[in-house]
Amino acid sequence: MHPSRVSDFGTLEQPVGQHIEVVIDSIKNPEVNRKPSGQVINSDTSGFGAFSKPTVTIDVNPLLARVGSLAALQQKGQGQQPNLASLRTSQFENWGESTMADASPRTDTSTDLDVDDKNDREEQTHLAALAASDSNDRTKAKTGDQKTLRRLAQNREAARKSRLRKKAYVQQLESSRLKLNQLEQELQRARQQGIFISSSGDQSHTTSGNGALAFDIEYARWREEHNRQIGELRTAVNAHANDNDLRAIVDGIMSHYEEIFKFKGTAAKADVFHMLSGMWKTPAERCFLWLGGFRSSELLKLLASHLEPLTEQQLMGICNLQQSSQQAEDALSQGMEALQQSLAETLAGSLGPSGSSGNVANYMGQMAMAMGKLGTLENFLCQADNLRQQTLQQMRRILTTRQAARALLAINDYFSRLRALSSLWLARPRE
Repeated sequence: MHPSRVSDFGTLEQPVGQHIEVVIDSIKNPEVNRKPSGQVINSDTSGFGAFSKPTVTIDVNPLLARVGSLAALQQKGQGQQPNLASLRTSQFENWGESTMADASPRTDTSTDLDVDDKNDREEQTHLAALAASDSNDRTKAKTGDQKTLRRLAQNREAARKSRLRKKAYVQQLESSRLKLNQLEQELQRARQQGIFISSSGDQSHTTSGNGALAFDIEYARWREEHNRQIGELRTAVNAHANDNDLRAIVDGIMSHYEEIFKFKGTAAKADVFHMLSGMWKTPAERCFLWLGGFRSSELLKLLASHLEPLTEQQLMGICNLQQSSQQAEDALSQGMEALQQSLAETLAGSLGPSGSSGNVANYMGQMAMAMGKLGTLENFLCQADNLRQQTLQQMRRILTTRQAARALLAINDYFSRLRALSSLWLARPRE
C-alpha cells in the first residue's frame, strides 16, 4: 500500500484499527467472560486498562456487526482501500471464531479416547491385581493343604512305627523277663556266697556257681510250663470236662512234679547250700521253706477244706498221710538239728591261741571233719524231697480225679499268693 493512500484514510483507519485492536486484546485476555447480547464496548482508548479487570465482559456479536458497518462505510464514503477493510474484517472474524472455539468447552475426541484408554488400563490393572491375589490365595491354600497332608502322613507313619516299637518292646520284655529274673537271683546269690560271676561268660566261676545257675534256669522253665498246665487244668474243670480228659491233665502235672525233684537232686550235688537256702524262690516262699521246699503235713492241712466232700475211707487216708508226713518231717528236723550242733562243736574245738604248728594241724583236721559232716546235708535234702514227692503220689491215689484236680489247683493258688505277697512287700513305700 502506498503512503498517500494510508494518509488519506488515516482518519478512518485509526478508529477502526483501534476498535479491532481492542477486540483482539479483549478476546485474547482469558479473564474476560462472555455475556448475553446488549453490552457495548467502550471505544475510548483510555479504557483499555479496564479490560484487564475481571469485572469487564464483552459481547462479541454486536462488536462484529459494528466492525462490519464501519468497514462498509469506509468503502462507500472514500472508495479506497477496500482490500484493507475486508482483509481486516475477515481476519477478525476468522480469529474471533477460532478464539471462541478455544474459549468454548473442550469436546475433543482425542481427550475422550485418552480418558477411556486410561480407564481401561486402570480396570485391566485392577483385574490383573485381583487375578494375582486370587492366584496367590489358591497357591497358599494349595500349599497349606499339601503341608497338612504331609503332616498327617508323617503322623500316621510315626504312629505306625511307635506301635511296631511298642510291640517289639513287649515281645522283648516277655522273652527277657525270665532271663532277667535268673540274672538277678544269681547276682544276689553271688554276693551272699562271695562268688563273682563274670558277665563275659568266661570259665572262671566255680562248679557250684554253674550248678546253681543251671538249676535256676531249669526251675524257671519248669514253672512256666507248670503255669501252662495249671491253666489248662483250670479250663477243663470249669468246663466240666469228662474224667478221661481230666485224668490226662492231672497225670501230666504229677509227672511234671517228678521232673523238678530230679533237678533238685542234681543241683544239690553241685551246691547244697543254694538248694537249702531256696534262693530261687521269692522272700515269702523262703519264709515257709523247710529243707529246700514245702512241708507236706502243712500242705495237707490246707487242702482238707478244698477236698470236701470226702468219704470216710478217703478222710482216714488223708489223716494217716498227714501223720506219717509229720513224723518224717520231725525226724528230718531232728537230724538237721543234730548235724548243726555237731558242726558247731567241731568248729569250736579249734578255738584257742594261734601260731603254733600244733594248733594249725588241729585246725586243719577239724575243718576236714566239718567238711565231711556237711556232706550229709545232701542226704537230708534228698530225703525231704522224697517225702514231698511220696506225699503227692499218695494223695493222688486217695483222691478221685476231680478231687485231685481241685487239690492241684489249690496248691498252685497257695504258692501264687505267696509270690504275690512278696511282690507287694518289695514294692511297699518306704519312709
